[in-house]
Amino acid sequence: MSSSRAFLFLQGPHGPFFRQLARMLRKTGAQVWRVGFNAGDAAFWGRAPGYIPFRDDMSAWPETFAGLVAQHQITDIVLYGDTRPQHAEAIRQAKAAGLRIHVFEEGYLRPYWVTYERTGSNGHSDLMDISVPEMRARLATSPADQPIPPASWGDMRQHIFYGAAYHWFVMFMNRRYPGFRTHRALPIRREALLYTKRLLLMPLLALDRTWRTRRIKAGGYPYHIALLQLEHDASFQAHSDFADMEAFLRLIVQGFAAGAPAHHHLVFKAHPLENGKSPLRKLIRSTARAHGIAERVHYLRGGKLAQILNEARTAVTVNSTAGQQALWRGIPLKSFGTAVYNKPEFISDQPLPTFFANPDQPDTAAYRDYRQFLLETSQVPGGYYAASGRRQLLRQTVDLMLREAGPYEARAGKEVQSDVPLRVVN
Repeated sequence: MSSSRAFLFLQGPHGPFFRQLARMLRKTGAQVWRVGFNAGDAAFWGRAPGYIPFRDDMSAWPETFAGLVAQHQITDIVLYGDTRPQHAEAIRQAKAAGLRIHVFEEGYLRPYWVTYERTGSNGHSDLMDISVPEMRARLATSPADQPIPPASWGDMRQHIFYGAAYHWFVMFMNRRYPGFRTHRALPIRREALLYTKRLLLMPLLALDRTWRTRRIKAGGYPYHIALLQLEHDASFQAHSDFADMEAFLRLIVQGFAAGAPAHHHLVFKAHPLENGKSPLRKLIRSTARAHGIAERVHYLRGGKLAQILNEARTAVTVNSTAGQQALWRGIPLKSFGTAVYNKPEFISDQPLPTFFANPDQPDTAAYRDYRQFLLETSQVPGGYYAASGRRQLLRQTVDLMLREAGPYEARAGKEVQSDVPLRVVN
C-alpha cells in the first residue's frame, strides 16, 4: 500500500543525512523531492531521484515554491533551520496551505542529540509558549517515555570535513547556479580562507588554549564565563537585538566592571568553530583596558567547555545552547536573546552589574524537569555528521515524521497515530 504523502526537501545539514532520510521515506511508499540551490546541495544528494535544481534569483523563489507544491501535490516540507530566506518563505506558504512542516536543527541539548520540531525552531519554536508548570503537567499525565541514551561519538571532524566539501563545491562547481547567494554576510571564498587558516593553525591554537586554560584554573580567583557564539549563527542574527558580537562584548565588559567584586575575573569562551573573522581577542582586550580591568579579563578560543565551566560563578550568553550546560551544573545564567530555555524559573532577570555581584540561583529542579521534557519530545539521540550518529538518528526520525502530531502535541496527549502505514513497502 502506497503512502499519500509527498515530501519536499529543501536545504539540509552538510553531508548525506537528508539523502539517507529521503531514501527511508521512499521505502514507506512516500514520494520525495529535493530542491537544490547550489552545487553543494547537488553533490550531497548524489544520484538519488527527485532532484530539482533552482538556478534563478531568489526573487523567483516564492512563485517557484508555490508551483512545486501544486505540481507535485506536496503534503510535507523538510528543512534544516528556519531562518534562511528560502526556508522562511517556504514555511510562510506551507502554514497558509496547511502543509506539515518538519524542521531539523542542531540539538538544544547538543552534542549528542539533534532537534526535530514542527513549525519552527529556536525563537520560533513552540517551546517558547510552553511554561515549566505545563511541561510538568504533561510529563505527569502522559505515558512516560524512557529517553533513548545517545551513542558515544565525536563528530566534529566529520562536521568540518562535510562543511569544507560543501564549500568547495560551491566555490568551484557552482556555474550552473548563477542565482545562488549565500544566506551569510561573509562571502563563501572568504569564509573558506578563514577556515583553512584555522585548520592549519590548529596545533598552535591548541597549545595556546591549553596554556591559557591552565593559567585560569591555577589562578585561584573566582571567575565568570561569557559564552560566545558565531556571529553568523541564525540564533544570534534572528533572535537577538545585537547587530554584531562586538556590541555584546562591550555590554558584558561594562556590566562586569560596574558590578563584579574587584578580585573576580571574566573569561570569554569562543565557539569551537570560531573562524577569526572578527578580531575578538583584540576587541576584548581594548574594551577591558578602557574600563581599567584588562588584567582580569581573559579570552579562550575553542576547546572543551566543561574544562573551564565547572568552577565558574556565573555564565552569560546571548542565546547559545551552551547555556544549558551551565544550567545543568546549577550555575546562574543570564541570557540576552530569545532562547528556548529562557524560562523565569532558571534564567536571571537581574541587571547585569547586580548579576555579577550577587546572582540569583537557578531553580535546578525546574531545569531538570524542563530538560526531561525536551528529552521526551524534540531531542532525538544521534547526529548529522558521523555515520554512527546518523544510524541512530534514522532509526527514529521517519516514524516521528509520519505521525500526525508533532513532538510537543504528542506529549500533550493528542493523537499520535500516523495517518499512513509505517511498514516498509517493497
